[in-house]
Amino acid sequence: MVVMDTQKLLCSVLCCFLLSILSGRQQAVQGHHHHVPSNIRPLKLFVFGDSYADTGNTNKTQVAWKYPYGINFPGKPAGRFSDGRVLTDYVAKFLGLKSPIPYEGWKSSSCGIPLLKSGVNFAYGGTGVFDTFFSGPNMTIQIDSLEHLLRDNAFTAKDLELSVSFVSLAGNDHFTYLRTNGSAHEGLQSFIRTVVNQLAINLKRIHGLGVKKIGVTGLEPWGSCLIPYITDTSSFQQCNDTYSSLVSFHNLLLKQAVEKLNNETKDSPFFIIDLYASFTSALKNEGSIKFENPPLKPCCLGVSSEYFCGSLDENGAKKYTICENPKSAFFWDVAHPSQEGWRAVYSALQANLEQYFHYY
Repeated sequence: MVVMDTQKLLCSVLCCFLLSILSGRQQAVQGHHHHVPSNIRPLKLFVFGDSYADTGNTNKTQVAWKYPYGINFPGKPAGRFSDGRVLTDYVAKFLGLKSPIPYEGWKSSSCGIPLLKSGVNFAYGGTGVFDTFFSGPNMTIQIDSLEHLLRDNAFTAKDLELSVSFVSLAGNDHFTYLRTNGSAHEGLQSFIRTVVNQLAINLKRIHGLGVKKIGVTGLEPWGSCLIPYITDTSSFQQCNDTYSSLVSFHNLLLKQAVEKLNNETKDSPFFIIDLYASFTSALKNEGSIKFENPPLKPCCLGVSSEYFCGSLDENGAKKYTICENPKSAFFWDVAHPSQEGWRAVYSALQANLEQYFHYY
């Protein structure tokens, strides 16, 4: 028994050592020329939210685990809703950290706490602050998971004090409301208030656990002819005023909520990651990264409205098309940027991040 236990221990140690080496290699690929301001030295990154931030938490029946997702990074489907890296990877890069391990991946590993060195990603594609028409833990449950780790002494108070948090809310709550209520938008503003109020509760709770700096995304411009999901029935050309006003109202309420939270808390720990401005800048080709026209046309697209990127028919035949050069497309599928799209967004966000991640 002693020999067997020793062998198991050695295998576990070797496993963790190899994972550490592989993680370092991944970071070398991912990290190319980090831009880390000298006054930013956080120890860990804690991520909450949806598919814009998820790096592999959804179960393997989800589309992000199917080809051709992940073809540019890590070279195969790995749970990212893109052909490669997503916004989390670029935020981690900015902070000089490895992209934190997905919580579900960590739970299934035998290596334990060593894999939490860079923090944890709790984000789960398709979720929101409330339950949505997608499955998966909402943001409250995601924060519960961090609390469980704290109770299990996976992190110290100092770990949290020297950490930052990235919170993504891209609109799954809103789409669920619209899908449930059809064309009836009378109660939409009231619902948006409820969403933002719950988001503010979540932000305050994350800060209460000890995280000292928390960035939360505003809604991207999916009402302004700038998200393919909204415009796919019009060949990615027509806008929708209802969606535009929805986004503007949400972002205004979020701005007010963040100001209120900062007034109630010393050191102004909360700030907005402005996806509206950064998406708009990237899609209008205002930065150094240029995209082909029409910018809204996704690289990977179902052959008809009943199919999506990664779809196969009953015989295993592909029911989608892929563009020749994913780097030429801002969007990977009808809802998510490509790796190059996220790189352009990150480029537009750097000044935003430098302004607020400044307290170290």
